Amino acid sequence: MSTASSRSDRRISPVFLGIAAVTAVTGWAVWTDFAADARIAVFLFVTSAWIVSLCLHEYAHARTALHSGDISIGAKGYLTLNPLKYTHALLSIVLPVIFVIMGGIGLPGGAVFIERSRIRGRWRHSLISAAGPLTNLLFAAVCTAPFWLGLLDGVPLVFRFALAFLALLQVTAAILNFLPVPGLDGYGVIEPWLSRKFRAQVEPFAPFGLLAVFGILFIPGVNRAFFEGIDAILGGLGISDLETYCGQNLYRFWTTRDEFCQSFVS
Repeated sequence: MSTASSRSDRRISPVFLGIAAVTAVTGWAVWTDFAADARIAVFLFVTSAWIVSLCLHEYAHARTALHSGDISIGAKGYLTLNPLKYTHALLSIVLPVIFVIMGGIGLPGGAVFIERSRIRGRWRHSLISAAGPLTNLLFAAVCTAPFWLGLLDGVPLVFRFALAFLALLQVTAAILNFLPVPGLDGYGVIEPWLSRKFRAQVEPFAPFGLLAVFGILFIPGVNRAFFEGIDAILGGLGISDLETYCGQNLYRFWTTRDEFCQSFVS
């Protein structure tokens, strides 16, 4: 592979730069109350920021795989942060947004194909799988830091609500991805340590793991217990359930407006 080709394989994609630009512009619009409709600005800000985190999640998988021995990663375009390069390009963008719209749950839908046969050592395989949700944890730390550090004095409430909802998405993404369910990263972490027989038995169910988790979360009792746990975690980080609720209400601009949350929107 030539040096020029290697550089192009790692050059940041204009697609990712465009998404990042939308995040910056809409974030500014929410902060300054510049948008004609603040709810649409919140929707665009949170959605684009979520897609940015999705790209970083998959990039972490790819970069860790590269350093673990899969030198084919670059040629596949996974190091460019372009979500259109993922195994299922459409689902990489649409499915995660549908999850957010339907239930306020953050689950990455992208996928990078890693040639596991090139990688030696169970610890390396586990680290590759863990790299994605660890990135969500880092993103969650960035989103929640202004709250637990007390840096939001004077910050517009609409932006604060949007940031709280984005933090909720990152926390749910990290927790759900670490579940030891086939098809999710959590299972990928423990898979190298399981017997070949067990892995062979579980493998056919991997494509349905994500949908199964999402379906289970639609059970009212499970959904309530899950989000109560999420609220407890965010509460410990200085984010109230009122802030995440208003953030989601503002995000879902097509639904009935909550009068209390709406009072902060021009």
